[in-house]
Amino acid sequence: MTMQMVGTLGILVLVVLMFLRVPVAIALLVVGLAGYSMIHSVDAALMVMGSTPLQISTEYTMSVVPLFTLMGILAARMGMSRRLYAAAAAGFGTLRGSSALATLGASGVFGAMNGSSLASCVTIGRIAVPEMRAQGYRDTLIAGSVAAGGTLGILIPPSIIFVVYALITEQSVARLFAAGIIPGFLLTVFYCLAVVGTVLLDRTAAPRGVHTPWPERLRALAGAWEAVILFGVTIGGIYLGFFTPTEAAAVGVALALLIGFAMRTLTLRAMRDAVIETTVITSVLFLVLLGATFFSYFVVQARLPQMMVGFLNGAGFTPMAVLMVVIAFYIIAGIVLDGIGLVLATVPIIYPVMMGMGFDPVWFGVLLVVLVEFGLLSPPVGMNLFVMKTVAPDLSFRDIYVGVMPFLCAQGVLIVLLVAAPQVALWLPGVLYP
Repeated sequence: MTMQMVGTLGILVLVVLMFLRVPVAIALLVVGLAGYSMIHSVDAALMVMGSTPLQISTEYTMSVVPLFTLMGILAARMGMSRRLYAAAAAGFGTLRGSSALATLGASGVFGAMNGSSLASCVTIGRIAVPEMRAQGYRDTLIAGSVAAGGTLGILIPPSIIFVVYALITEQSVARLFAAGIIPGFLLTVFYCLAVVGTVLLDRTAAPRGVHTPWPERLRALAGAWEAVILFGVTIGGIYLGFFTPTEAAAVGVALALLIGFAMRTLTLRAMRDAVIETTVITSVLFLVLLGATFFSYFVVQARLPQMMVGFLNGAGFTPMAVLMVVIAFYIIAGIVLDGIGLVLATVPIIYPVMMGMGFDPVWFGVLLVVLVEFGLLSPPVGMNLFVMKTVAPDLSFRDIYVGVMPFLCAQGVLIVLLVAAPQVALWLPGVLYP
């Protein structure tokens, strides 16, 4: 059996295992080790298996993952999400649909601190759902705005999925963070336009915002100062050249602890719980990354990327045709597979193909994250849809599916814009890191 045949068989086995709901980390480990053993030997595979965990766990760049995760969890336990929502609601005032807009705004800022779609959806959803229901919002708009707002957490930096992509492809984390800012801002605007369009088509979907006197409104806006400082110091410090991403993450954790204890919004018990939660999340992510590393070794040894590039060139596929196929693949696969698992399983194969076709690696990273976001919202099994059901169990899946449709259209517009004008993602990294 040739190396290419072993590689193709490995991909098929991986797909079957993932569709059978075998944990992504285990599926990647099994296929990677078995394939490596078939190409070389069992002894060679065991040697790689013995050295790779130490290599990954001691990688300096990887420390940014637990640090940014801890910063986001600390921010949530300090009650920052509730103050962010209040500030956003005060900012939109009495506009019709203001609470839905506030949900999107608070999700974007909170997502910028924790980098997690699911965490943003759960945390903001627990605040926004009761508030919007009390005001008489239609269930479809409640579900759509909360589920969509959660997806902003993996595009607006700091983003864990950008860090994972950078580690796999050996790209700059700082450049990827910079590349995500303008698309993240645009997606937030497109989401807000989706809310406005929904309200214009059906004025009964949302009431006007509650009138708040200006002194109270200003106090609510001032209540978001913690988030402004955290985001400004960490992300601003990276782009101004004061910190590396890893140093910025450490500064962010220290600053969150300082603010929490100084303002008495954080206790020792809450800090302990945050550290435990961070440990669990990071351990799971590192295990998946370990499996992806073994799998990428197997893919390289089987020479699958070279085979695919040669086949595509020989068949006369243009780079744009290949891109359309890749976009369609991620949209379909994202409907049934977890985002980070999907990225870790596919990037070792698809990334070299895209580079062989002449695409920019940073731009492709941004596009990939947007496609993962699309999968998180896509019926019937997008992850954020189930999170929304957990936050509000009495919401029907029909209302959730209908509610996310305008926001899926907004994501589609951003995908088209990124393909048509790559500088949307590449302009800012080019300015900051010429």
